[in-house]
Amino acid sequence: MIQDRTATRTAPDTAPDTGTASTGAPAAPPRSTGAAPGIAGRRRALYIGVGVILLALNLRPALVAVSPLAGTIRTDSGMSAAATSLLTALPLLCFGLLAPVAPRLGRRFGMERSLLGTMALICAGTALRLLDSVVALFAGTIVIGAGIAVANVLLPGLIKRDFPARAGLMTGLYSMSLFGGAALAAGITVPVQQAAGLSWQATLACWGTPALLALVFWLPQTGARTRVPAGAAREAAHPVRGLWRDPLAWQVTGYMGLQSLSYYAAAAWLPTMFTDAGMSAGDAGWMLSFSSLLGIAGSFLAPVIVGRRLRAGALAALAALLCAAAFTGVLVAPVGGAYVWTVLLGLGQGAAISLALLFIVQRAPDIRHTAQLSSMAQCFGYILAATGPSVLGAVHDASGSWTVPLAVLLALLIPQIAAGWGAARPRHVAGR
Repeated sequence: MIQDRTATRTAPDTAPDTGTASTGAPAAPPRSTGAAPGIAGRRRALYIGVGVILLALNLRPALVAVSPLAGTIRTDSGMSAAATSLLTALPLLCFGLLAPVAPRLGRRFGMERSLLGTMALICAGTALRLLDSVVALFAGTIVIGAGIAVANVLLPGLIKRDFPARAGLMTGLYSMSLFGGAALAAGITVPVQQAAGLSWQATLACWGTPALLALVFWLPQTGARTRVPAGAAREAAHPVRGLWRDPLAWQVTGYMGLQSLSYYAAAAWLPTMFTDAGMSAGDAGWMLSFSSLLGIAGSFLAPVIVGRRLRAGALAALAALLCAAAFTGVLVAPVGGAYVWTVLLGLGQGAAISLALLFIVQRAPDIRHTAQLSSMAQCFGYILAATGPSVLGAVHDASGSWTVPLAVLLALLIPQIAAGWGAARPRHVAGR
């Protein structure tokens, strides 16, 4: 069937998914969870919802925990600063490069088994880090990055499938868990190491424990009996074609990429900006953690209030303006107003990532489109994000100050607003 790209189906932001594809033909019906109506159905929905939160909590700590320990790792291993920075860049490259593989895994093994496998990879990667070897450290980091990359793509599809009428709420809980896990790892990794007298290898491996708990909790889902209509099964076996030529899909992708670049570039260099302005290293690190804590609130509130208080496009613009105010404040008065700037940055970045995930769910007409759009947006987005910290550092080295890098971050917020405004249009992406 040839897709007519001259008309794109409208889709209200707050309306539940109808299951009709943008081609105008009926799409594959959403997969039934097999739950009986009433109490049994609510219990299953609650169980899956808790499972989503537990899975999401494990998608950042194993990576974020490296940053507070970077100095110790360099001293013990003898690695250069450039080599140590790869421990942060490699997972982002995994997120981008492996994103196209995730929908295929979901179709081949099923969403539940694939998500279980992601937790198994995180557990295996953290176990590899226990070995006193630089090779094992990098191998474990790549394995963890691979597991997170697949989960990043599949979880929006799970929300689309099982919570079509509560996509905003579940996306808020999902993104809130992402920020919560990152804030927890940034805040307690060093205190745990010092209190328990652990080596950096054992401290990093501790973050495999939450992944193990999520794996055990999610395990029953792989054996759940589900009812899948024959037509839906045939449809699910085939990927969606044509998304890479759809303008709306590129707007969703652009928004994901630009907000990811802003987030990871700021996370990499914000503490250094503060210390270069005269703040102590400990206080500068706390500012980054404090920003993540505020991000939890922003990431939860943004998708919940979309369509109630503000339209999605206006909220995307507001999130960017909050970040712009924060970057301007860091440029003008970095130490004196540090708490104000980190509050604004946390709220803005939290809202932006949550909206990026919500756009993936809302702009897709069915589960297959959600997986493909998630793959496209995260492939481009995380590859772009991986270049952000190094490019910003190079601009700093060339200019000799943080003025030009901050100006670059401010300038990038303009196309971010444009992409967010376009991605917020109540339409569905086209595909065949």
